[in-house]
Amino acid sequence: MKIFSGTSNIPLAKAIAENIGTELGKCTVSAFPDGETFVKIEENVRGEDVYLVQSTSPPTNHHLMEMFIMMDALRRASASRITCVLPFYGYARQDRKDQPRVPITAKLVANLLVAAGANRVLTMDLHAQQIQGFFDIPVDHLYAAPVIYEYLRKKNIQNVVVVSPDVGGLKMAYAYSQFLGSDLAIVAKRRKSASEVESMAIIGEIEGRNILMVDDLTETAGTLTSAAKILFEQGAKEVYACVSHALLNDIGIERLRKSRIDELITTDTVLRPAIEGVKITTLSVAGLLGEAIKRIHSNSSVTSLFEFKGGRTS
Repeated sequence: MKIFSGTSNIPLAKAIAENIGTELGKCTVSAFPDGETFVKIEENVRGEDVYLVQSTSPPTNHHLMEMFIMMDALRRASASRITCVLPFYGYARQDRKDQPRVPITAKLVANLLVAAGANRVLTMDLHAQQIQGFFDIPVDHLYAAPVIYEYLRKKNIQNVVVVSPDVGGLKMAYAYSQFLGSDLAIVAKRRKSASEVESMAIIGEIEGRNILMVDDLTETAGTLTSAAKILFEQGAKEVYACVSHALLNDIGIERLRKSRIDELITTDTVLRPAIEGVKITTLSVAGLLGEAIKRIHSNSSVTSLFEFKGGRTS
């Protein structure tokens, strides 16, 4: 088994390799003067079971292309199996035709991954679970929930209500409410544009309660901050936000600074610089991904990674 990493999230790839008890494979990733990516695998991978770790975080297109080129290099170097480890799967929000004449880019990325040489995909907290069906190769879909739940258990927030900031995240919110043994509420919203969200109403009882909002990803933080605002207006005491993938662009960071969210709990699936003025707790999923890689390599079951506290994450 050998593990290689693109340039999108090297610290996570190193942590995964350390968890497995190995080192990252040696490779050179550089750019020509015109911006084209050059890759050279610096060690023998003939007949090896290879795992390529690459999050498709911004700049998304660059990291995707880099991953395709690395897979092509590994395939031409006669690797026996290439498993693409995508802690964050980009373009996942474009998973259906909700307007005329628009692409289904999540399916396009799936096709490109297979065309580049992927034999298997290992990913985490897809924005839409049906994306697994876009692949004709095996997909192992992990959840960050076990790692986040362990942190929440130690934090021991009292009198908590789990809130989905939109109707689409209800299934995830319901799972968290089951694990925590808490009530459930929903914030109904209307999206004005890709970066603007208007929260409409709350379904559920939240007055005088501590709130745990859960979502799979945030970029502009519009959904979270507008939901937090209406929650406080309706009498919430403290509001915590729990997000698997916190991409956070400049707009999102500024909104979080101005919001009354007490803490943003997220994971290291995407690499982020330190952010001043926002309380962010970053939990590592390296152990979870490392354990999955070990089990895939040994042809063992990964089902138990979805289960904890007597339940399932889906």
